[in-house]
Amino acid sequence: MKSRMDSRTSRSGVSIAITAGLLLAAGVAIAVAPTEETMGVAQRILYIHVSVAWLGLTGFLVMAGCAVAYLFRRNLGWDHWAQSAGELGWVCCTLTLITGSLWARAAWGTWWTWEPRLLTAFILWALYSGYLLIRGLIGDSHHRARLSAVVAILGALDVPLVVMATRWFRGIHPVAPSMEPSMRIALLLSVAALTSLFAILFACRRTQIRIEHLMPQLENQIDRSLNSTARPSPTTMSHV
Repeated sequence: MKSRMDSRTSRSGVSIAITAGLLLAAGVAIAVAPTEETMGVAQRILYIHVSVAWLGLTGFLVMAGCAVAYLFRRNLGWDHWAQSAGELGWVCCTLTLITGSLWARAAWGTWWTWEPRLLTAFILWALYSGYLLIRGLIGDSHHRARLSAVVAILGALDVPLVVMATRWFRGIHPVAPSMEPSMRIALLLSVAALTSLFAILFACRRTQIRIEHLMPQLENQIDRSLNSTARPSPTTMSHV
């Protein structure tokens, strides 16, 4: 048991070190990347915007995949993974809308426009919010898991719409803007760093959710143990 815990601690330390290195490298790459002529410094928002947008989409797919696994196996462990992905995905989707609005203000002169990519991204955020709302309103674990799983699976249909919106529908959102090699490297490092951070937070949040789920059971076991210890035995009663 101790060697297993030491192994997990060692892996966690390596993962954190790799993530920290990627974040540092991404920060340096973004800082030294050339400034875009038209948008200026505001263009650097793109490095974060693309990264969190990727994670918002990935988080929903992971959530839906875990939801399918739960419906087949009825194992709440899969629901815990789904909840972790949903919470982190919602944060990333929210950051996508915020950074996108900042970028749109600099590029288009407006904070928001209901063009196809922005509309489908907003729908994805609303689906995330509805998923988390269901989880907060329903108390029974399996009932909550079933309903939220249905929302996650049906909501996953919006993911390809977000990805393909700029190709299937007319809009002003760029499909794939041209970038210099150093800009592309900075973008790839940013995506890798934030994906690594997402993975660590994903695992940590799932562990926290599992502990929260086990706590009432542990408390009941402790209460029963204390009650059985405090109750006087029949031999003691007759002696008195």
